[in-house]
Amino acid sequence: MKLPSILPIILDGGMGRELERIGAPFQQPEWSAHALIAAPHFISQVHRNFIDAGAEIITTNTYALVPFHIGEKRLNEQGANLIKLAAKLARDCVKTNSGVLVAGCIPPVLGSYRPDLFSVEQAKPLLEPLINNQEADVDFWLAETISSIAEAAMVKARTALTNKPTWISFTVKDEIATESKLRSGESVFDAVSLIAGQNVSAILFNCSAVEVMETALINAKQALLAQGLENEVQLGVYANNFPPIGELREANNDEGLSIIRNDVSPKKYRQFVSAWINAGASIVGGCCGVSPEHIKELAKLK
Repeated sequence: MKLPSILPIILDGGMGRELERIGAPFQQPEWSAHALIAAPHFISQVHRNFIDAGAEIITTNTYALVPFHIGEKRLNEQGANLIKLAAKLARDCVKTNSGVLVAGCIPPVLGSYRPDLFSVEQAKPLLEPLINNQEADVDFWLAETISSIAEAAMVKARTALTNKPTWISFTVKDEIATESKLRSGESVFDAVSLIAGQNVSAILFNCSAVEVMETALINAKQALLAQGLENEVQLGVYANNFPPIGELREANNDEGLSIIRNDVSPKKYRQFVSAWINAGASIVGGCCGVSPEHIKELAKLK
């Protein structure tokens, strides 16, 4: 895998809200999986929208292919084919865009923002089809919105068997503090110290508010320095565009879609990203509610 040589590396933005914006079939609880099932050409359109905006990495649309979103019955019956389709759609989109890479999304299989629901025994069987059915079409793994060290360790151990690099992206508490913490309450410093290195070549932070990401980066960089990994492991951020999310609250859950902020314009988002780059990030992009217009602004930082 050859990463872009000019920094920062630009990721894509949020799949779900872009699907909604362009008029794709969109409903809860299926979220971004609904378009994959009903009208997959919209998935390709979103990938192309982000590539046209300057994204150098697109992420497979497998985040919602878990029981919480599509149910156990549909997952058992259609999951493998849907995962394969999502990976193929992404791969097909980069065939005509030289240099763009495909990240194989590994979601929090038992629920976003809910480390209290995580169990290795329950999660492992759900992880297997996500790995096996994407592996042929992805350049590396991107474990997203990881809320605990235990979940990160499980993903790290499993993806090491694939001989593909792994990027682990943690979600942190939406609280302004001097010490950044995962949604599990574990410190970012401890998480990075335990997870970075070996097959994990990048540590990122995603799906948290823009205001809390700089502290997470500072703590992560301190951990890399303490481990002597500052030249081996990259850091990155792709924040969401939601108001702060509290304890025991999933994003976009049955209570309705999370509100998109109106105070984080593309130019404002770029200002936050510039601060993250100064704090050590070499990989930047966007999560939920971050549009191609936001990514286009980030591409100006190259």
